[in-house]
Amino acid sequence: QIRSWTIDGLPADIFSIENAIIVTNARRWPLMIDPQGQANKWVKNMERDNKLTMIKLSDPNYLRVMEVAIEHGLPVLLENIQEDIDATLDPILLKNTYRLGGIDYLKLGENELQWHPSFRFYITTRMRNPHYLPELAVKVTILNFMITAQGLQDQLLAIVVAKERPQLEEKKNQLIVEGANNKRHLKEIEDKILQV
Repeated sequence: QIRSWTIDGLPADIFSIENAIIVTNARRWPLMIDPQGQANKWVKNMERDNKLTMIKLSDPNYLRVMEVAIEHGLPVLLENIQEDIDATLDPILLKNTYRLGGIDYLKLGENELQWHPSFRFYITTRMRNPHYLPELAVKVTILNFMITAQGLQDQLLAIVVAKERPQLEEKKNQLIVEGANNKRHLKEIEDKILQV
């Protein structure tokens, strides 16, 4: 999993990897403090095959886009928020669903939407030091993706190697992809063996 994240653009430092684990496992939707745009890039690459939709609160139809994504189980990336979020999104942030006839629903404004279990919601801000009210902080998982000194060192080293020895950097990336594919293949074989 971690290898595929790094292939998708997640920095390979421990801080970023820990953040990614929290993003993918937290009960609340992630709000990522992301001044360098690294989390944004990672989410876009990670969800590219799942028809990720990018929206901003300034988009006139962002609520309609959210409704479609909720009903079809598509991922949504809300980009570049400021220090407050439209209260209309509260039912989504709080996952205020109710079950009716074995199906989960969510009331968003006047609309009742069928809640698809595959729906995912990511939120990013480019602000370096935002001050979120406690009312928002309890609705989301706030993560700081601001680059660390170690992360910067790792990334600069990769850039230098890519410039000085591009074939070496290309080989490294190829080996990372190959290693991830081999791990996935090994896991599939292990699962088949366990089934027998």
